[in-house]
Amino acid sequence: MPTELSPIDPALRIGSVELAVSDLSRSADFYERVLGLPLISRGEDSALLGPDREHPLLALTALADPTPVPPGSTGLFHVAWLHPSRATLAETVRRVVGERWLLDGASDHGVSEALYLSDPDGLGIEIYVDRPRELWERPADGHGVKMVTLPLDLDDLLATSAEASAAIGADTTIGHMHLKVADVPRAVAFYRDALGLDEQARLPSAGFLSAGGYHHHVGVNSWQSQGGRPAPDSAPGLRRVDVELSDTEALVALERRLVEVGSETGRGGDGADSASVRANEGPLALHDPDENALLVFSAASVSP
Repeated sequence: MPTELSPIDPALRIGSVELAVSDLSRSADFYERVLGLPLISRGEDSALLGPDREHPLLALTALADPTPVPPGSTGLFHVAWLHPSRATLAETVRRVVGERWLLDGASDHGVSEALYLSDPDGLGIEIYVDRPRELWERPADGHGVKMVTLPLDLDDLLATSAEASAAIGADTTIGHMHLKVADVPRAVAFYRDALGLDEQARLPSAGFLSAGGYHHHVGVNSWQSQGGRPAPDSAPGLRRVDVELSDTEALVALERRLVEVGSETGRGGDGADSASVRANEGPLALHDPDENALLVFSAASVSP
């Protein structure tokens, strides 16, 4: 890879995700009542949810004739909902448990405290809070972070809030996306070498990449999907990840990087792959090697 290429915008964040679901009413109810995302709008075939009505975090679309997700397929591992404090995470945990929804696990990752569950279609969800960056353990060479999987002290977490909240914390965001991929080195190469994220940690059959020194905005693993293929369009799953950069200059810089490394890019599906296409003419539409759709845009383009 050319060393002169600049990394992706350090202010990158996950703006929103779109999921296809088998039963829209059931899923909208789950995400509103159990996860606590306020319902912003609901149509016959779609719903928007999130704490900010101007900027929905979650889009749900109904499948006309849903089929099961094939075992071993690639796609979504989980959407990770980053809470602003331990107290707001504790409130979410109490709400989930109060609604008698099953938690799949809970872990202390060193950099964060996390719990896991699945939506009605079995699509993975992480709810978590970060520890302060100054407490993140670093490898000996100082690059990246050390991520571990230890038992979570749930009693200590729950002690920060005595009651469940009716809705998720107002400042909750999508902290990261974790994907099931067919080949981890191939996926890491795309997100690191093509997009310009920095690899922060590597575990057996998994990689974690980010912008701006975060522990990860994107996780990839092949624990269940080595050599797998994407699920059919009729199966529930991830349909798109919206990635927000700080301004149009950052979007233009990313487009130029992608052209230089030879990735195919397109504006709104037009198939163009020229760096001369201006960022203010639309978002940048991409697919990763496992056919996950990414839409990259500037923060200015979504201001209310």
